[in-house]
Amino acid sequence: MNALHIDYLELAVTDLPASRTFYESAFGWSFNDYGGMYAGIVGPDGKDENGGMYASETPVAPLPLIRTADLDAAVAAVEKAGGTVAEGPYDYPGGRRFIFTDPSGNRLGVYQPAE
Repeated sequence: MNALHIDYLELAVTDLPASRTFYESAFGWSFNDYGGMYAGIVGPDGKDENGGMYASETPVAPLPLIRTADLDAAVAAVEKAGGTVAEGPYDYPGGRRFIFTDPSGNRLGVYQPAE
């Protein structure tokens, strides 16, 4: 799928266990645990992740992530359009991704799921 739409949102949280408890209680969310430093937010279908939370000393703005089927083409498109690659591309357990800033300084990411 090369939908190129935002389909994942990451939140930086200062207390991951407390944040999980909060979102479980407030909204009924469930999570996939990735070693105590990251928790994937499971969607209402109980299968797919649509976001995640990671432990951070200070909260930062949420990170919207755009899904792509071709990460290298997305890097080239971002750079050609005037964006700046800030991190990556790099591998992570679920595939590959990079972080970029748009011309206004907004920070977003693009990821390609592992096949």
